[in-house]
Amino acid sequence: MKAAQIKEAGGDFHLVEIDKPTPKENEVLIKVEACGICHSDNFVKQGGFPGLEYPRTPGHEVVGIIESVGDKVTKWKKGQRVGVGWHGGHCFTCEPCRRGMFINCENAKVCGISYNGGYAEFMTAPQEAVATIPDELSSEEAAPLLCAGITVYNAMRNSHIRSGDVVAVQGIGGLGHLAIQYANKMGMKTVALSHSSSKKALAKDLGAHHFINTKDEDAVKELQKLGGADLIVATAPHADAITSVIDGLGIDGQLICIGATGDAIEVSPMQLLQARKSISGWPSGTAIDSEDTLNFSALTNTKPMIEVYKLEDVKEAYDKMMNNKARFRVVLTP
Repeated sequence: MKAAQIKEAGGDFHLVEIDKPTPKENEVLIKVEACGICHSDNFVKQGGFPGLEYPRTPGHEVVGIIESVGDKVTKWKKGQRVGVGWHGGHCFTCEPCRRGMFINCENAKVCGISYNGGYAEFMTAPQEAVATIPDELSSEEAAPLLCAGITVYNAMRNSHIRSGDVVAVQGIGGLGHLAIQYANKMGMKTVALSHSSSKKALAKDLGAHHFINTKDEDAVKELQKLGGADLIVATAPHADAITSVIDGLGIDGQLICIGATGDAIEVSPMQLLQARKSISGWPSGTAIDSEDTLNFSALTNTKPMIEVYKLEDVKEAYDKMMNNKARFRVVLTP
């Protein structure tokens, strides 16, 4: 089978012919139909993730058809269309797992990092990492929802928001263009925050009721005119931009960070105390969370904007995604 491998940290992609894997007793073998490219795939390209071994095939936004199953797999069967996201398995025995917090497993596996992922024609995955795909979504549409989609949807539904609340989405990109759709479909008064008016029409098309150009307008004042944001979803990984909108929160407002950045945001206790504001983060989710995300997306016709490339064009596709030239997600097909 064909697979795109990284053979060492900082190395290039190599399109190689390798043996089709055989599923272990608790695994399924998936014939890949589509695999999204995520910025987190850079962990494999550049190295730095704990325990990462080479050669490695990246990819954790995988959709395909089950080709065969291991001896101890009972839920899944050949022919089912399934997906695997960032959370690629858990141990069931550590304390977080015993408490049902599988996403916080101390021995968690990551698809495309702990084992070979979806930049290939076939891959195997532990059965607990597998999610069903609704018929209403194509494989190409479903793939980015297994990381970008679940990261946004799961964070928002686990916040305190209720229908009619003011939800502001900071950044209109790979995560933000989905967050705007989800906020609208959840019944929120949806506000898009961007530093460029060039995205105003797109934001409105996606479901934003209000658009604030943070470069030309005072975002805090504009949000406060709306009563203050009940939730700000920080999707663009720019600490200064996130810092600048904290005071736009209303009473009991929450800023939830899902755009990953290593830079520090700045906030004083006084900014939070008086109005009981809070700042938090949220990881993606497990396979059942993926199913919830996919089913809600199918129900509400929420879909990612994608560009599709063949596996043979992996370098071009990867570079376009990493250089933020894609609008807004890139998907590989074998």
